[in-house]
Amino acid sequence: MAFSSALVLTDLDDFISPSQACIKPVEVQKSGGNEGSTIKVDDSGKYFEVTQDGGETQLQQASITLNDCLACSGCITSAESILVSLQSHEELIKVLNGNKRAIEHNIPAEVKTVVVSLSPQSRASLAAKYHLTPLQIHQKLTHIFKSEGVYYVFDTAFSRDISLVENAKEFVSKWRKRQEQQKQNMDNSMDVDVPASTSGPRVRRGPAKKLAASDRDEVTLPMLASSCPGWICYAEKTHGYVLPYISKTKSPQQMMGSIVKDFWAQKIGRKPNDVYHVAIMPCFDKKLEASRQDFYDEEWETRDVDCVITTGEVEKLLEESGWNLQAAPEGELDKYFTKAVIRDDGTATLMGTKGTSSGGYLDYIMTYAARELFGINVDVDSTAADGTYANVQIKTMRNSDMREVTLIDGNGNTLLKFAAAYGFRNIQNLVRKIKTGRSPYDFVEVMACPSGCINGGGQALAQSEDGSQLNAVDAKAWIQQVEAVYKSVGSGGELDARPEDNQIVHQLYHDWLGGADSEKARHMLHTQYHAVTQTLQNPLAVKW
Repeated sequence: MAFSSALVLTDLDDFISPSQACIKPVEVQKSGGNEGSTIKVDDSGKYFEVTQDGGETQLQQASITLNDCLACSGCITSAESILVSLQSHEELIKVLNGNKRAIEHNIPAEVKTVVVSLSPQSRASLAAKYHLTPLQIHQKLTHIFKSEGVYYVFDTAFSRDISLVENAKEFVSKWRKRQEQQKQNMDNSMDVDVPASTSGPRVRRGPAKKLAASDRDEVTLPMLASSCPGWICYAEKTHGYVLPYISKTKSPQQMMGSIVKDFWAQKIGRKPNDVYHVAIMPCFDKKLEASRQDFYDEEWETRDVDCVITTGEVEKLLEESGWNLQAAPEGELDKYFTKAVIRDDGTATLMGTKGTSSGGYLDYIMTYAARELFGINVDVDSTAADGTYANVQIKTMRNSDMREVTLIDGNGNTLLKFAAAYGFRNIQNLVRKIKTGRSPYDFVEVMACPSGCINGGGQALAQSEDGSQLNAVDAKAWIQQVEAVYKSVGSGGELDARPEDNQIVHQLYHDWLGGADSEKARHMLHTQYHAVTQTLQNPLAVKW
């Protein structure tokens, strides 16, 4: 399958030592009599084996699948550098065309219910580029996709609400269990004589019991955010020891996948494998996340997210389909799974979530934990300037992509210390501190891309007036512009709704999951991670 033409290798400034080897080797068919043969490349870039007698044989091009890439421990780069041969806008077009043929030939069993989930970061990127509001982008894309045969257009800002609530509950549970464990260790390690009875001999307490691996995971801090697949792949391939620290809550993309394929499919009377779910995301690594075996339903032989297309691929799809985004009509938003106030007359207002454009995990979890653990009501804004705000201190570290946010009591004592670490340079420093036990943090919002999700490698590319690529200064200003558009959603007040106040979230917990703490909730809303074993010690020693 060909690469999407929208997948490009961009200028990398956050690069992590690529390997010269791949752990998924290509099988080589050897035959006799080819000693002394040479390889030549023609003008079109094709490779040929030339034997001593002048005979030429074109060599077959090697390829890897998305799952091969996930299984690889040979290379790690920024999110935008990973090129994959599956999941592109062409796949969506194929499914939509297949539906049209099935309808024409009256074969309803072959018609897929196509669902598109739109990320708020992609929405902001397109809004900034085409001088529209995020609401207009959502409405126009809703009209365009439904005109092309899509049945529903949902909003991952909704599924992010569930992800935020689950992350916050997970952190509070870990923090409390760690406090209990520390207290138990302190009590058990006291070197004192304790009477066995009022009249019997005195006995000495032994050391604290060693926890089982599963129990250690429950008390391991700092808790690290899990919504960035580039960061997850990096941790699995290079730092397996850090996996117990990563939150087990699914990302908004995969949270929406569970909702669409399990709850929504059942609600509309379709089997999970009759629903084709597409996610529009700011990052190429989201394609890798969707392809993980953890998100594949063996019973129905389907993935929670069938296809991920990036913001840039959406532009390509519109161009190939003859759509003008600015001139397109504005469709009515779907009422389910869209974070918006939709009035009876069809007009709507998008609702925002406080915090960074990478999801607001730091802000929401600290706000929730402060209330649940210490009875302190705070309004955390990690994007504010350095300083002290009521019970919150904010400090920029070595660079703007590394920030500390500390919750303090009335006497200035530290209660919780959180951080945001964006980009692999900051991530490497973080994992080193965790390995050596020197991390001072309780929670870290980790993102692979510098500036976070709003700067994902799959975002719409802005150009200068002459059509050339932006220089570093202009590119930084562009990111800030997209960030401002993202934050314009909600604009404060009641439109920045708290995730736990989302009534549809409460309805899902009750109607779909059978309660917030049910076994189904744990299965549907959480995942696991797998350390990848490095099999090649010296990539440069590989013989070709």
